Amino acid sequence: MLTDTDLQAIGLTLQVAALTTVILLLVGTPLAWWLAHTRSWVKKPLSALVALPIVLPPSVLGFYLLVFMGPQGTLGQWMQALGLGLLPFTFTGLVVASVFYSMPFMVQPIQNAFEAMGTRPLEVAASLRASPMDAFFSVVVPLCKPGFVTGTIMCFAHTVGEFGVVLMVGGNIPGATRVVSVQIYDHVEAMEYSDAHRLAAVMLSFSFMVLLVLNMVNSARRKTGGA
Repeated sequence: MLTDTDLQAIGLTLQVAALTTVILLLVGTPLAWWLAHTRSWVKKPLSALVALPIVLPPSVLGFYLLVFMGPQGTLGQWMQALGLGLLPFTFTGLVVASVFYSMPFMVQPIQNAFEAMGTRPLEVAASLRASPMDAFFSVVVPLCKPGFVTGTIMCFAHTVGEFGVVLMVGGNIPGATRVVSVQIYDHVEAMEYSDAHRLAAVMLSFSFMVLLVLNMVNSARRKTGGA
């Protein structure tokens, strides 16, 4: 059986992952659209910046986010000037950090779907006098649905499994910033291997389900010839 602290960590992890996924859907979609259609020279450096969390060691990314949000950092000074306090070692700070390190897992699948769709469907919608907003929700979203589904699943799963960044920015505060990955680490450090095994088995099952759903989505996309 999972302990109360395990269940608390699971609940907190799901909250962080859900909030991060919603924020990135709202922020990542326009960014992916711009990256898919722009010819600006800024596209390549910005694409590299978005993809950086994929290759950067989590401890390095977590350190720079900690400095960025800290009392001497740009975001930290801005937050203090507004009287909102500092973000490190808070639930809000954990969500902000999660948005940064999960960004490529949302933006890249949606951007790929936009690029695969091309401009022809939008030209047809424009010829039928559909407004840009109507064309986006009536044409683009249905055609690019597999990209949105893949991005949402990957973003949620990556946020759930992250360890280095959340430990660096969120610390290990029970009920506030202690997520599942940190809870497993705590069990191992305390030599509570049975507890660690049960919680790790939950994560293993979750990861398997994520890959299974992704395979099903990709299989359906290939059969329908979708974006």
